Amino acid sequence: MSLLNIDGLTARYDRSPVLDNVSLEVAEGGFVAVVGANTAGKSTLLRCISGLLGKTSGSIRFADTEILKLPAHQVPALGIAHVPEGRHVFAEMSVEENLWLGAYTRRRERAALSEDCERVYTLFPRLKERRNQASGTLSGGEQQMVAFGRALMLRPRLLLLDEPSHGLAPKVVEEMHEAMVNIHRTGLTILLVEQNTRLALSVAQQAYVLQSGRVVLSGESSALLNDERVRAAYLGM
Repeated sequence: MSLLNIDGLTARYDRSPVLDNVSLEVAEGGFVAVVGANTAGKSTLLRCISGLLGKTSGSIRFADTEILKLPAHQVPALGIAHVPEGRHVFAEMSVEENLWLGAYTRRRERAALSEDCERVYTLFPRLKERRNQASGTLSGGEQQMVAFGRALMLRPRLLLLDEPSHGLAPKVVEEMHEAMVNIHRTGLTILLVEQNTRLALSVAQQAYVLQSGRVVLSGESSALLNDERVRAAYLGM
């Protein structure tokens, strides 16, 4: 069953469309990747789902509810968590304060939130060591873990990940790779936007290739990983 269904989505910042008639779907419990070059419109796609971009047309249905024109502050309550590119942690707040902020819509569930926080620390043990440390003093990789964990504190039905490997050391990229796989195994639906094509196609089940705001290829990730066009354009092979 489809949890997210996007049909004919067009998005603009000024007059020129950044997304042009994009259609895709994400099954409940699925793991879908969107890959492409820097200017393909990948991040814009996630911003549309989260209600952060106003100049849009088409349809975005989440759990059979049309959300394209929904205000951004109402989207998390539906069960959609967005980990933005660049992490955007609250620098002066501690790691644990950042995590609890992700559960703002569940703030009355204090016992459950404490359990969820411990689950995040199990996923990222380094954060437990730094739970009282100001998030702005962490490394880039640790801040990415905070952003990831903060989103999980919402207990989302759909997790949107925007370039989670960007600017990270190879070892940390491996940790993020493992975290995504482990989280998906719990049943969480994931939509991943990623310029690291090899990483994205190695973790996702299905994938779409965006080029200049249009979907030009789609299918099973394993098939796209071996597609000559993808290998030549994005894998340097």
